[in-house]
Amino acid sequence: MELIRKYFPRLETTQERQFQKLIEVIPILNKQVNIISRKDIDHLEERHILHSMAIAKKFSFAPGNSVIDVGTGGGFPGIPLAILFPESNFILVDSIGKKINLVKEIFSLLGLKNVRAIHQRAETLVERADFVVSRAVTAFPRLYQWTGSLIKSGREEGLNGLIALKGGDLESELSSFGNRVQLYPISEWFEEPFFSTKTIVYLNK
Repeated sequence: MELIRKYFPRLETTQERQFQKLIEVIPILNKQVNIISRKDIDHLEERHILHSMAIAKKFSFAPGNSVIDVGTGGGFPGIPLAILFPESNFILVDSIGKKINLVKEIFSLLGLKNVRAIHQRAETLVERADFVVSRAVTAFPRLYQWTGSLIKSGREEGLNGLIALKGGDLESELSSFGNRVQLYPISEWFEEPFFSTKTIVYLNK
């Protein structure tokens, strides 16, 4: 919990408890399903939980907002965001059933009430949401092709769209979007070397 407390010092007691529980149960469940690689499980708090929470440094989901996490895997970034925004509604989607079963078990263990999970391919979804979030699923053009129709349009405050956690050199991947995308280096908020090449990519609907 040291890194989480370092960057999110004002968590409620319930949120602290849920993050601590998440840190405890993921390694146990991972032995059954192997969602996270062995080399990464020792860096769970930094590389998975805190990385997911970076979105909250730039975006604040309002009460009643709906958020779809596409290709959620072991529940990232959806579960950490659901803990941070308990009055927003999260839909975690993955095409692999064992991953969805895992995240459902995590919901139950953490007592999360604002999350549901769907075993389905993103491109076949009929759900609609204010935001779509994703982490390391596919190239951004394909991600937008899959998810663009899932994002509601016409919110008065003008903030709704696709939020992707990406790494590495994104110039060629994002060249076709021009100034439609906004980039936010995560190193602006987190000083650990892991985040030096990590970026939030945002495309407004």
